[in-house]
This record gives sequence, C-alpha cells and structure tokens, in this order.
Amino acid sequence: MQAFFQNFIAEYSEWFYIIIFCWCILEGEIALILAGIAAHAGTVNLPLVIFIAGLGAFCGDQFYFYIGRFSKNYIQRKLASQRRKFAVAHILLKRFGWPVIFLQRYMYGFRTVIPMSIGVTRYSAKKFAFINLISAWIWAAITILLAWYFGDEIWVGVHWAEKHWYYALPLVIGFLAALLFGFKQIEKAVLKERKKREISSDK
Repeated sequence: MQAFFQNFIAEYSEWFYIIIFCWCILEGEIALILAGIAAHAGTVNLPLVIFIAGLGAFCGDQFYFYIGRFSKNYIQRKLASQRRKFAVAHILLKRFGWPVIFLQRYMYGFRTVIPMSIGVTRYSAKKFAFINLISAWIWAAITILLAWYFGDEIWVGVHWAEKHWYYALPLVIGFLAALLFGFKQIEKAVLKERKKREISSDK
C-alpha cells in the first residue's frame, strides 16, 4: 500500500493538490493525514498543501454558511432530521461566540450544522469569513504537520493493520463508536442544561 501511494503521488502530484482541495470541502481529516504523509515523503510541497487544504475547508464552510443564510427550504428539511444538532449548535454559539467556529472542525457530526446555524442568524458574513479562513488554515496546519512529523510511524501502523486486520478492524470500529457516543453524550448534556435553565427561569 505504501509503494502504491507513493508512486501515485509521484506520478500525479499536480492532481493530488486538486484532490486535497475538493476532499477538504467535503470532510478533511483523512485527506490531511494523507497530505502530511505525502509531504513527509517529499512528493508534495508542505506549505503549499497546507495552504490548499485550508482553502478547501474554508470554501466548504462558506458554502454551508450561505446555505443557512439564503436557502430556508433546505434548512427546514435539515431541521426535520437534525433538530437536536441545530439546537446544540445555537446553544454553543450563544454561550461561546466566535470560538465555536474554531471548535466545530473537531466536533464530529457538526461540521456542516454549525456553519449553517450561524448563517441562519444575523452574524456578520465578513466576520465569519475571516475567522473561518484563519481557523481552516490552523486546522490544516496542525493536522498535516503532525502527519508529516510522524510519517514513518503512521506507515508502521498501516503495515501492522494490513497484517493483523482482525485486530485493527475492531479497534477502528470501537474508536469510532466511542467517538460517536461521546458526542451524543455532549449533545444530551447541553440540551439537558438548557432545559434546566428554562425550568428555573419559569419559576
């Protein structure tokens, strides 16, 4: 797998930057790790791939922000299926303000919801764009630099997982399940606290 990846990057390095840009519009973490590994191997330029990855993440969040601002029908459909997440996003925005724009990149399940929630409000589009751009580059830099620095160790882990997939697969599934459970508990705690405040204010 390592040889295939390195050969692919070496042959299609120009396309790799475009792939990373598009991938970061949609998601990101895996793309950033791959970018860091490629930079570690010397097949792509480290500062350039950080710049492009951050730009892709910025464009993605800007897109969701303007969906929230100008597409009420889409938001209403989203609210029907993700009402809890929108409620949590509004609570976090009200409590913490602009730092939520930084934090949402690390919150599984909220990557699209928080920008849309901010777009629904009267929050300044210019202010959001500025904070979003800085946070996107910081997020890209941190993740890519970590993958770049630990490139050899990451490949050791990948080789181990290929040979011992029967151990690796349950570990990955368990990690993802724990992550999902953790964020579900955060959702419940935030909503529960809001409910308590509403009850106490009614008394």
